[in-house]
Formats: sequence, structure tokens, C-alpha cells
Amino acid sequence: MHRAIHRRIRLIFAVVVFSAIAISAAAEVQAQEANADASWQSLKPDVFGERRIDEKSPLVRLTAPVRAEDAAMVPIEVEVILPVGDPRTVKKLTLIVDENPAPVAATFSFGGERRDLTLGTRLRVNSYSFIRAIAETSDGELHMAARYVKASGGCSAPALKDEETALKNIGQMKLRVVDAAKAGEKIGDATKANRISQLQLMIRHPNYSGLQMDQVTRLYIPAKFVDAIDVKQGDDLVFSMVGGISLSEDPAIQFSYEPTGKEIHVDAADTDGRKFEGGIKPAG
Repeated sequence: MHRAIHRRIRLIFAVVVFSAIAISAAAEVQAQEANADASWQSLKPDVFGERRIDEKSPLVRLTAPVRAEDAAMVPIEVEVILPVGDPRTVKKLTLIVDENPAPVAATFSFGGERRDLTLGTRLRVNSYSFIRAIAETSDGELHMAARYVKASGGCSAPALKDEETALKNIGQMKLRVVDAAKAGEKIGDATKANRISQLQLMIRHPNYSGLQMDQVTRLYIPAKFVDAIDVKQGDDLVFSMVGGISLSEDPAIQFSYEPTGKEIHVDAADTDGRKFEGGIKPAG
């Protein structure tokens, strides 16, 4: 009888302790998110001025892990879908990591009459932060989705390859067609944006952030990253990108497009003035 009472007391005590820990952890996360929102309020005018942003827009969906496995390569996917009959088009998409030293990861400008699109890439996250996707429609309105991601050290994490190997292969490019059905299953939504064709672009480049240290010399490696990409289908622009240090090493971008049978051509450049190019002619 006494043993049963003691066991019950220990069980109650354990429940109380674990509950207190859980409440404390939840409170800590809430405090971190509140501080992160303060960062956004400070950052927003620098990027968008006084323009109004719909911060919970139903037009934009952002997928990102709650806790990243690798802070230097955090996968994200963005969908922008305008309602049927909406005359507007999607003109730009800006990706921001609030707490990174250079928060604007990339800005994509789209050609054509895009009313829905999907785009995925990998980002560096330097500390617990909101990742934001802000789409601009042709009427100038801004629409946002955000996700809080627990990761740290992504901008200063050592490169996966030594500098000699990285520079030897720099600029090598792969462009491949992604199976639309598999892409749709991955995103989990049978929208038009997931049914139309998708391409994946991969560029070999160390994308040095300027915050990484050479493990031999113990000196910081100067920033060197892909800062411009233009993708065209024939003479028509699919997208152009202006990028920063928050894009991961070996940048990879998966994007939807409407195939016409014309060749897809890619021109890219980095901050040292190197030029890279590649292409593919998918079935149209």
C-alpha cells in the first residue's frame, strides 16, 4: 500500500517537473519569436519602404522545417497562387531570413503572365529566425507568408569542400526536368502550379559568405557568391534572380514553368565577375 502511494507521488512529481520544463520551453520560444518580430519591424522599411504588406496573405504558401537538420542548407518551398479569374500576375518574389547578417537571400523577377508558380531552394540560417516569402503582384501589392525556423550557425558553417576543389569545379551547371507528379506529391497539393512542368537548376559554387573561416590558415575567406541568374525559354524570360550570401553552397533552385518546346538557357554570374551558362531543351 505504502509502495503504491510512493510510486503515485513520484509519478505526480515527474509530471509536474516535465510540465514545468515544457511550459518554460514554450515561453522561451514565444519570447524568441517576439524578438524576431521586432527584427522584422526594423528590417521591413529598409527593404520595402513604407509599402503595405499583407502579412498573412492566402495567396502565398511557404514550407520550411520547424527545426533544420543543417543550418547551412535549409530547404524551403514557396507557392504563389492567384484566384481563378484574377487579372493580376506575379511579378516578384523576395526571400528574407530576418536574423541573417544580410537578410535578403534573393529576389526573383518573373517574365510572362504568371498567375501561379512554385519555387524551392536552400538557405543559410544564422540563428533562430523567421524566413519570409514576399510576392509582388502586377498591381504593386505585396503578399507574405512566414515560418519560424530553429537553426543556427548557417552563415559561418565551414564549406563542404576545400577551397581548391570548390574553385576547380566552380560554375559547373546541371539543369534537369523534374517529374511533375513527384513534385506534386512532395508539395502535397493538386494545384495547377504543381501540375505544370518543373525544372531544377544546380550550380557548383562555394557561395562563400565572408563569415567562414579557413580551417588551415584560421583566416576568414572573402565573400564570393552567385549574385545573378537569368533563365530564359527561347527569348522569353522565365525569371531573373539577384542573390546574396544567404543562398546555400552549390545553389539549387527548383521552379515551375510552362513549356513551349524552346530551349531553356541559363546565364549566371558571381561577385568576382565569373560568368557561367548552361541549357536544356525539354519536350514541349
